[in-house]
Amino acid sequence: MKDSNPQLIVEDLKKSYSGHSVVKSLNLSLNRGEFVSLLGPSGCGKTTTLRMIGGFEEPDSGTITMDDRVINHIPPHRRPINTVFQQYALFPHLTVGGNIAFGMECAGKDRKHIRRMTGEMLDLVNLPGLENRAIHSLSGGQQQRVAIARALVNHPSLLLLDEPLGALDLKLRQNMQEELKRIQQQVGITFLYVTHDQEEALTLSDRIGVMEGGVLQQWGTPEDIYNEPRNSFVASFVGESNILDGDMIRDRKVRFCGREFRCVDRKREGHYKNRVVIRPEDIRLRDPSEAEEKENALSGRVLSALFKGVHWEMAVESHGLHWKVHSTAKAEPGDNVAMIIKPDAIHVMFEELPG
Repeated sequence: MKDSNPQLIVEDLKKSYSGHSVVKSLNLSLNRGEFVSLLGPSGCGKTTTLRMIGGFEEPDSGTITMDDRVINHIPPHRRPINTVFQQYALFPHLTVGGNIAFGMECAGKDRKHIRRMTGEMLDLVNLPGLENRAIHSLSGGQQQRVAIARALVNHPSLLLLDEPLGALDLKLRQNMQEELKRIQQQVGITFLYVTHDQEEALTLSDRIGVMEGGVLQQWGTPEDIYNEPRNSFVASFVGESNILDGDMIRDRKVRFCGREFRCVDRKREGHYKNRVVIRPEDIRLRDPSEAEEKENALSGRVLSALFKGVHWEMAVESHGLHWKVHSTAKAEPGDNVAMIIKPDAIHVMFEELPG
């Protein structure tokens, strides 16, 4: 979990409210200049974790270390950290420039410095020349950019972002994702981003921590999280999946749906339940005759087909299970098909059994 020279280390962090454990023994570390996301459903503990790192909540136990200094008891305004909230928290009585300048004025910066930095920040967030505009006259996306500029102007070592795009419509949210990534790469500041949107996390992040029930379920690159989920929760929450019981017979051989399939995983010693994950886009529909001719194949019948724009989403019944298949070619409901599943499309999870 620890990196060779991390900027931020969170160790054994715990937080409860009224006897209910919200964050349970959380451990993670961030490298300088990374874009890291905490991803999970509502109530999983991700925002509470962010608030403890920012100093807005005090942990029950555990340590938060930044640049080799424990910051648990340092108040928020003295930490080298700024936060961008979902509701922006802009000052309605101040102009765009006044909002951006607020932190610099509190820090006692001179007017020349404030004017120069305000202009630079407006250029950074693609709002040049709007320093005299009233906040209420801006769109949601523009207000979000002002909030980001205000948070970055004093050059924090770490920027926390708590679902900052949640209030925006889909197209604007996608545009802001691109802007956020550009800004982060340009300024080189570490970003810790909280979201429940899996696509957002996969698009933006260098690494992702998937949380559920106050526990960090998996920590890794977007590719690791998507292609090699550690358990059924991660597999179902990140992307769409077909998840079924299997039996790891030996290295690179797994059995499910009454047949043996070649895979790329190795058999693991220990007390495990094998679960098989197959992504819908990794299934190829072919002529039904190929179900018997090919090794990694199952026969099935198409139940439904929905057009999703870039692909067709089909439900296929096979061996008593309803499979989800994504394909650019449509099969008609009622068609008999063969589902071809290549070895590298089969991921075997080893979920520990109690006891």
